Amino acid sequence: MTFMYEKQKNKIRQFYKTHKHMPSYREIMNLLGYKSKNAVHKLVKKLAAEDFISQDPRGRLIPNQLYGEIKVLGLIEAGFPSPAEEELLDTVSLDNFLIKNKEASYILRVRGNSMIDAGIFEEDLVIAEKTNQAKTGDIVIAEIDGEWTMKYLKKNGKDYYLEPANKDYPCIYPESGLRIAAVVKAVIRKY
Repeated sequence: MTFMYEKQKNKIRQFYKTHKHMPSYREIMNLLGYKSKNAVHKLVKKLAAEDFISQDPRGRLIPNQLYGEIKVLGLIEAGFPSPAEEELLDTVSLDNFLIKNKEASYILRVRGNSMIDAGIFEEDLVIAEKTNQAKTGDIVIAEIDGEWTMKYLKKNGKDYYLEPANKDYPCIYPESGLRIAAVVKAVIRKY
């Protein structure tokens, strides 16, 4: 790959990090100094062929490999200490590891501490995947009686309810309606 091509990918990557959305064709045209949308179309085809980006059904760009691949250097003990050796085992793309269905996924910032016993804390980011196929025990994004929350989906007989992962919070039983919008697939936390 040419230096110029990598530079173009880096500009698109930086645009995404700065603006929190992928650039439109016009924005790519301006960003890279192209004179026509046809040139942008060719670039998008090339980026899609190498799985750097993809497109949703409406033609909008979706990031696939914005962070590239990171080396997996070996194993680390979380129990008793043991001798460690650095050895390249593999590489992992965080984009592909964390997000399986990009078109149906989105990120939410967590507010509150009702899910701390599930390892989800305030200010964490959760990756949620839109679905209407949630199973009992899944952590879901749900609308219950007109308000949104994230809790475990539970069932008592035929009735569904939402259970927090913090003993200081009560279970929530719907009075007028419960609608599952998504299932939580991953949690992101920076230290």
